[in-house]
Amino acid sequence: MTNRDYYEILEVDKGASEAELKKAYRKKAMKYHPDRNKGDAEAEKKFKEASEAYDVLRDPQKRARYDQYGHAGVNGNQGGFGGGGVDFDGMGFEDIFSRFGDIFGSGFFGEQSFGGQSRGRGGRRQPGTPGSDMKIRMPLELNEIAFGTEKKLKIKKQLICDKCTGTGAETDSDFETCGTCNGMGEVRQVTRTMLGQMVNVQPCPTCSGDGRIIKTKCSKCVGEGRIKGEETVKINIPSGVSNGNYITLRSQGNAGRRGGPAGDLIVLIEEKEHEHFEREGNNIYYNLNLSIPDAVLGTEVQVPTLKGKAKLKIEEGTQPGKLLRMRGKGIVGLNNSGTGDQLLRVNVYMPSELTDKQRKAMESFRESENFDAVNMKQQEKGFFSKMKDVFG
Repeated sequence: MTNRDYYEILEVDKGASEAELKKAYRKKAMKYHPDRNKGDAEAEKKFKEASEAYDVLRDPQKRARYDQYGHAGVNGNQGGFGGGGVDFDGMGFEDIFSRFGDIFGSGFFGEQSFGGQSRGRGGRRQPGTPGSDMKIRMPLELNEIAFGTEKKLKIKKQLICDKCTGTGAETDSDFETCGTCNGMGEVRQVTRTMLGQMVNVQPCPTCSGDGRIIKTKCSKCVGEGRIKGEETVKINIPSGVSNGNYITLRSQGNAGRRGGPAGDLIVLIEEKEHEHFEREGNNIYYNLNLSIPDAVLGTEVQVPTLKGKAKLKIEEGTQPGKLLRMRGKGIVGLNNSGTGDQLLRVNVYMPSELTDKQRKAMESFRESENFDAVNMKQQEKGFFSKMKDVFG
């Protein structure tokens, strides 16, 4: 754990907003990440310091303790990133950004709330209670995963009351300062112990931490500052996502109570099974069924791809089980990390019934050296000539 000032590490002032903190951390993380500074111990140290500072300052409660008590106020929760912290060793770019938001980048740079009551300048609590997060499942076709897509969904959730704009009061003048906490939103109890005075800070029981009391509640939301409703949300799905990945849309969850920050909308990715393809990373597999003549003599076939159909040349003497590769026909990787291939497994179809002519043809080749599976000889020219005479 570093002893340097967290605000100094991120190069922000003590009144920095959440957006300023995110921007500062992203700049440091991109600059000093170990993946970009192989073997640079100093860069690794600065990266860990920035991650540690952001992990504390992004959390309103940890930040409040740090502002009041310094490192001593968060030692119990940090402790070398054990307990309430996080260990960043060995984590890549996607892992780092998944810890602090969207692993795909769209949510990380947007509006973001971290739960708990936030503080404004001077340590004063901002009004309201944060809204809850929401989770939804997003089934996707393989084609959508391969190239990315945009989805629009109607979400039922708590919305900001359009009459009082979230304040919970009938008019802007229907507030008075809480007499219990004098507008601070919190009360403190001082307890004397053998180790000295201990200060316990709790939300004000009278105003629930708002710092003010509503004299006349809004007639539409009855003082909540939010109402039930439906909203259309646009979700940009990047290419290369996998089953179990998630996208976090900051402040797209339930609205907060009485002006509190909105929760997040967490979109869990589910990959639908495809009719033709199997996925392995960014590569896709397809079972190509060939007849005996096509495998023996070679041919040209049309095969499905993620972008439609494509022609593929089958060489003479293609063996069952062989893998044919179509480069660049797979999935575009996450964060444009490269495009996979389409691989075709060759299966040769064996007919269960033959005509008399076909049977005689097969019998004529039974003793042929080219058909001797134990002692195969490379006499392809003569062999293929005979096959062309039979099946041509």
